[in-house]
Amino acid sequence: MADFLLEIGLEEVPARMIAGAEAELGRRVKDLLTRERLLSTEAKLTTYSTPRRLAVLAAGVLTSQEDTEEKLTGPSWKIAFKDGAPTAAAVAFARKAGVEVSALEKVATAKGEYVGATVKRAGRATAELLAAELPREVLSLYWAKNMYWRAGKPERFVRPVRWVVALLDAAIVPLEIAGIRAGNASRGHRVLHGETPVVVDAAKSYTDTLRAGKVVVDVAERRQSIRKALDKATRTVPGARWREDAALVETVVHLTEWPTVILGDFESEYLALPEEVLVTVMRDHQKYFAVEGADGKLAPHFLAVLNTEADEEGAAIIRHGNAGVLRSRFKDAQFFWNFDQKTPLVDRVESLKAVTFQKELGSYYWKTEQDLAVAGKLAATVKAACVAFDEAALRKAVELAKTDLTAELVKEFTELQGIIGGLYARAQGLGETVAKAIYDQYTPASTEDAIPQTVEGQLLGLADRIQTITAMFGIGAAPTGSKDPFALRRAANAVVKIVAESGLPLTIGDVITATGPSTPEQAETFLFLAERIGFYLKDVRGFAYDVVNAVMAAGYDDVRDAIARAEALTNVRDSEDFLAISAAFKRIKNIVRQAEEKGEVFSVTWKDGKFYGELVQPEEKALIKAFDEVEGKVSELRAKRDYRAALETVATLRPAVDAFFEKVMVMSPDPELRKARLGMIRQVREGLAGIADFSEIVTG
Repeated sequence: MADFLLEIGLEEVPARMIAGAEAELGRRVKDLLTRERLLSTEAKLTTYSTPRRLAVLAAGVLTSQEDTEEKLTGPSWKIAFKDGAPTAAAVAFARKAGVEVSALEKVATAKGEYVGATVKRAGRATAELLAAELPREVLSLYWAKNMYWRAGKPERFVRPVRWVVALLDAAIVPLEIAGIRAGNASRGHRVLHGETPVVVDAAKSYTDTLRAGKVVVDVAERRQSIRKALDKATRTVPGARWREDAALVETVVHLTEWPTVILGDFESEYLALPEEVLVTVMRDHQKYFAVEGADGKLAPHFLAVLNTEADEEGAAIIRHGNAGVLRSRFKDAQFFWNFDQKTPLVDRVESLKAVTFQKELGSYYWKTEQDLAVAGKLAATVKAACVAFDEAALRKAVELAKTDLTAELVKEFTELQGIIGGLYARAQGLGETVAKAIYDQYTPASTEDAIPQTVEGQLLGLADRIQTITAMFGIGAAPTGSKDPFALRRAANAVVKIVAESGLPLTIGDVITATGPSTPEQAETFLFLAERIGFYLKDVRGFAYDVVNAVMAAGYDDVRDAIARAEALTNVRDSEDFLAISAAFKRIKNIVRQAEEKGEVFSVTWKDGKFYGELVQPEEKALIKAFDEVEGKVSELRAKRDYRAALETVATLRPAVDAFFEKVMVMSPDPELRKARLGMIRQVREGLAGIADFSEIVTG
């Protein structure tokens, strides 16, 4: 066995693209080695990356494939041999199999006697296979953006390939990627080591060799190093701690090869600006970490992660330069804040007529009018359910929600849209209810985010998003495949999350119908949201896919009810009786479907406690009686939303169902009996399908 190393050296890759590419390269290499039978049972594959490289180290790789033996079957023996002599068919088959005609065998099969051949195939060398197959895998990596960099050449990649290392232990694998022949020469840190090649003597020494070149290739090691350095630098300020920011940690991890951290300061006067503004400047514009005191408030310090190391004199110069850049950004923010206050939000509404929402739909003034209408209808539904909220504050929040788009601070820091509006509303005395609603209008931005804090914010968020979705569907701008230029899936995810996690008495249907009279776009929107509900139940709430399918088959308009049913189903699904009932319902579903496809007739009416058609067997009568009793109890429990008890009650049908299928032939030769039995089992299935379609549950 051997260790295989592949390293692709590149110009600096955008940080946001690295993690996905590293994982995909690892999968592709593993799939290739597995497909070609080159991984031993002890094999271990590890991936690495920095801004300048992607790498995979596979330990426990076979140096060649094992020889294989394959049995081939050819033409009929009678056709291949006439009077014991081989015909042209036998010769052709032997040639194709790569054996002599004399090596052909007679193979007896259920269909008769055929010609067979045993073919032995010698395994190929690992280096030969990798050289042939690996370049295609590397150049097939997905990148959000690609580029050409060799004139007249077809390769497209995120950045130009500058070097390739491919080693099987210490031997170079003779492959070529984008015109670069593989060798054993990597590159160290661009500044700290320079462009002098770093020679990797053996695959297993890769990480240590690169560390000597001032490159930490292990992402987890860099992450841990950065966190420790942030802690150490912060400890120099009594009582301080750096503000946790997992996303920023991941960004700087993928921006560095040899990370170090410095602590810098800024003037306390800037702390008069809202924290949201200060943190955004530090985080999004400079990639600095904020520092807070023991009271949780921002302190006049910042932490910068460097991709270099410096002595005290060098660190002082870097610190001074970083502080100067940050000071300039804070001054800009301070100026824009003060300038924007000269025009209150209420005076900016008319200005929205000059801000385009979507060229085929209209301006943000039009958008605001539409949102007001939708929010009004949602508010009426909520008010009818006796939920307390401030209608006037809601209307004011919707009216002013988009006005910060005309503010200079938002133009400079676009990621603060909505947040700035909320801060301005508070500063301008519009009331905390209005301010919170505007501030939270774009939350949740992801499935991990919390929903808006207030009823007014929730209604504003729902109105804004559902209006956008239906309007975009109306002009044919629905998402297609991986393309979603208007982020409608994200908007729909937020709609589902707000409906599911708020106390608003709204169904998905209520939200959609608030956009106006019934239209084809609304029906399309309902199906679109159904897809997002399935995503929410499975990927956000963590329910098993078959539970989600079963629950959604019984309805999903009331998302909170669907969650309750999914929770109950998850709790009972592994019981022996329920699994047996699920299997029986699957059987019923298949029988009914096949009968419908054949055009069979079903009885649908009861008469004196039984279906038309004489159901004489005791197992039939027992199932009808048990179903009558269970259906009544389940209906009562469903009305109370006691779904677990309802499902446990359904499971009590097991003895009657088992006995029925053991003794009764549903597809009886007697047409009347067959009609009655088909009608009965369909009624049993449909009568208990209000909680979930049990036939969707995977039973083993």
